[in-house]
Amino acid sequence: MIEKLNETTAVIKAYYSEKPVAGIVLGSGLGNFKENMTVECEIPYEDIPNFPVSTVEGHSGKLIFGKMAGKTVVCMAGRFHFYEGYSSADVSFPIRVMKWLGVETLLLSNAAGGMNPAFAVGDLMIINDHISLFAHNPLLGPNVAELGPRFPDMSEPYSKALIATAKTVAAANNIAVHEGVYVGVTGPTFETKAEYKMLHIIGADAVGMSTVQEVIVARHMDVPVFAISVITDLGIREENNIITHEEVLEAAKAAEPKMTAIFKGLIEAL
Repeated sequence: MIEKLNETTAVIKAYYSEKPVAGIVLGSGLGNFKENMTVECEIPYEDIPNFPVSTVEGHSGKLIFGKMAGKTVVCMAGRFHFYEGYSSADVSFPIRVMKWLGVETLLLSNAAGGMNPAFAVGDLMIINDHISLFAHNPLLGPNVAELGPRFPDMSEPYSKALIATAKTVAAANNIAVHEGVYVGVTGPTFETKAEYKMLHIIGADAVGMSTVQEVIVARHMDVPVFAISVITDLGIREENNIITHEEVLEAAKAAEPKMTAIFKGLIEAL
């Protein structure tokens, strides 16, 4: 793992040598985020050794470096998913690379199905905890002590300090936000009505097919995490419960400016 990280970061630093203070991962339909950055370097994933390649519509597949709110940031425009056939280690490898590049804070976004009756399509939910129903934990296998402990604590997977700052930023920008629990599943099927009900009963407010493995790896390396879900569909509705990926992308795109404002405020406060 260390050898792979050194190889990957050496190639990236040949393109861009500045140290990013924050790493950003964009979910489905949220790829226009870079329009709010001063972009200084873009590297296609296929040019980065040991990186998977994003295969999902709505994920462009580039590592983008630049400035936001006066800070140097690195942004993944397109993430990887377990359902694409990648291992948990592959899915979470870019997060380890971000840490190796110097990232001190990780900001994650995703498109999620809402199960809380108070939610509507287009709402934002700050994630304050998660339930992992992924088949594989990314830390399975031998532990690399240079990266983190064998048994990392997960009592605060999402930074309370970053959540408090985000809520202040949202209020200042008149952006309504919810706060809740995200449940991570493997996908790629959307949930059945019975599954949505079951997931809500066990304590989840929203469900998605990403994020959890990235958070586990970040916390393994002691990187503070903030994550937010764009509610792109409502799994709790009893009728017309057909959900399409196109619908998800459209809802995410509409909510993107609000999410971007919150991320920008967080980066400014770092």
